[in-house]
Amino acid sequence: MCGRFSMFTYIKELKDRFKIDDISTTIEPRYNIAPAQKIATVVQRDSRQLVEMKWGLVPSWAKDSKIGNRLINARAETVATKPAFRSAFKKRRCLILADSFFEWQKSGDVKTPMLIRMKSQDTFAMAGLYEYWKMKSGKTLESCAIVTTAANDFMKPIHDRMPVILRPENEDKWLDSELQDVEEITHLLRPVDSDLLEAYEVSTYVNSPRNQDSNVIRPVNHHATRLS
Repeated sequence: MCGRFSMFTYIKELKDRFKIDDISTTIEPRYNIAPAQKIATVVQRDSRQLVEMKWGLVPSWAKDSKIGNRLINARAETVATKPAFRSAFKKRRCLILADSFFEWQKSGDVKTPMLIRMKSQDTFAMAGLYEYWKMKSGKTLESCAIVTTAANDFMKPIHDRMPVILRPENEDKWLDSELQDVEEITHLLRPVDSDLLEAYEVSTYVNSPRNQDSNVIRPVNHHATRLS
């Protein structure tokens, strides 16, 4: 799964990289993003837009928005058929931008927080889905989920799942709502190549989402590792 990530590169620096035409919100750097918070997403509408959405997808048919607390991730293996996700999978796909994500590596009763990022330290796009939900006030809630897949060889010692990190050449396809062929879309949900990733241990300071400063991403051992 993916339950925590960081996004601290200023959006204006990423405008060209992700071909963003319109920025509709001010998003400050954040080091410890948790479910139910607003996150930066890129969507393709009349133009390519950067918008904020709540993390935790609320299906349009939901009676209560609290369902989103259980729908922060969508499994690549079932996303095309699960009622909560199948419509968004075909028509409402987004990029969820991140600089790193966190997983807790289990060893007996001990859980060690690990930060995973690209070796290049570039910002990357996780595959996301989004939905609209009409609130009682009449306003519309936009919410999203991160698509996850089975761990690649690099991630297996840390966790058995990982977010789908889209290859840059596949980002346009993922955002194209005209592309609705399930097989072709599903083909985009492969784990990223292992040799592109690195990881290092961080302190349990990350455990509390109240902690949002850069100490969250500080290495315990002061260096990244290939874990091999």
